[in-house]
Amino acid sequence: MDSLDIGLIVSMGLLVIVLLGMRVAFAAALSGMIGLIWIFWSKRGYDMDHFFWALTVATKTAGQVPHSKIASQALSLIPTFILIGYLAYYAGLTKALFEAAKRWLAWMPGGLAVSTVFATAGFSAVSGASIATSAVFARIAIPEMLAIGYDKKFAAGVVAAGGTLASLIPPSAILVIYAIIVEQDVGKLLLAGFIPGAFSAFVYGLLIVGMAMAIKGFGPTVSGFTWKERFASLPPALPIVVVVMTIILFVYNPFGGDAWGTPTEGGAIGAFVVFLMAVYRGMRWNQFKDALIETAKLSVMIFTIIWGVLIYVRFLGFADLPGAFADWLTSLTMSPMLILVCILLAYAVLGMFMDAIGMLLLTLPVVYPAVMALNGGELVSAADSTFGMSGPMCAIWFGILVVKMAEFCLITPPIGLNCFVVAGVRDDLSVQDVFKGVTPFFIADAITIALLVAFPAIVLWLPSQA
Repeated sequence: MDSLDIGLIVSMGLLVIVLLGMRVAFAAALSGMIGLIWIFWSKRGYDMDHFFWALTVATKTAGQVPHSKIASQALSLIPTFILIGYLAYYAGLTKALFEAAKRWLAWMPGGLAVSTVFATAGFSAVSGASIATSAVFARIAIPEMLAIGYDKKFAAGVVAAGGTLASLIPPSAILVIYAIIVEQDVGKLLLAGFIPGAFSAFVYGLLIVGMAMAIKGFGPTVSGFTWKERFASLPPALPIVVVVMTIILFVYNPFGGDAWGTPTEGGAIGAFVVFLMAVYRGMRWNQFKDALIETAKLSVMIFTIIWGVLIYVRFLGFADLPGAFADWLTSLTMSPMLILVCILLAYAVLGMFMDAIGMLLLTLPVVYPAVMALNGGELVSAADSTFGMSGPMCAIWFGILVVKMAEFCLITPPIGLNCFVVAGVRDDLSVQDVFKGVTPFFIADAITIALLVAFPAIVLWLPSQA
């Protein structure tokens, strides 16, 4: 049995134990360790005298992974981005955003739900975590929607779907993870997420307005706000703009020349700015402690998944599974675009059974090289490429598509994490209620993904200016 066969068997075993309920981090680490032992032992002919040698080499190989990969400056963005979101909540920026969106948008059909979507999009610009966004707005927006007669399932669905925007709109922890895995520029990927994220929010808003116009009494309007009240709601929400611009200026210098700093520095300064705002607005020590604890919990969860999956990725390298998959994919007679669509559909199915971060970490080491090969390679020019874009631009485009699929997976049953979070915050809602409420947003996400595939310029225009 050669290394490729071992790679296929271990990978199938990994999928089985994940579907049986084992956490992705531990399943990946266990599978990777078994695979490494198996490969090294096979090279010595399965001689029992060499089993402990194989075990020793596999242990040393796996033991080098956590430090060598996690000791990356770019990964320090993850805790700072998450901390920004929690501090922004305690600074009262979430309520200010929702109030401003409500005063400006609630007059239209389904206006309060539309306000919720755009408020979550605004909060996503300072929060790197979808879970935090969904939890915060479940407390703020759902009671107001229920008070004027919204169906509780749909109100919950709006919050759960709106929370997914934090995966795409920078600062995004998932985009950072993608950039680390595929070794691409973090700053350009973060820039690339802005327009698709805003576009996703716009499509959600159109869906809500359309449903409210088609179904009588579906989305009651809220009127009575004067122009003075609308303009008065803007200053309390302006700190969001300050934080976003702070991060952008360090990632991308809009005046030309080199960037003013690294994304890591931008994230750290952004967190400090939000901290000052939170202190100014009266944040207490207990609230600050809670923000740090929640940030630590979420960061540890993400880093644990990364550690475990990277051991499995090291095994894949020895098994040469990514190269074999890329060769097989490029040998197909199907259209490369059709192959790409099939890959995205496979992500939709896989996301029903795995969390978004684990799914990306497990699949990208195999899928990413294959997609790059479909386009003509990592260094291909736009003129010679299959998809009409250079290798680096294709990496950014595919990254946004994959992260958008990860958003989709956050609301799909049976383990859509955002739906569980919303149900956990609201005692009057079951998980089944939330899953029913997010169903219309599957259509909106499908439309968004189709348009991002058909018109790559939506993704690539902003990073191409950097």
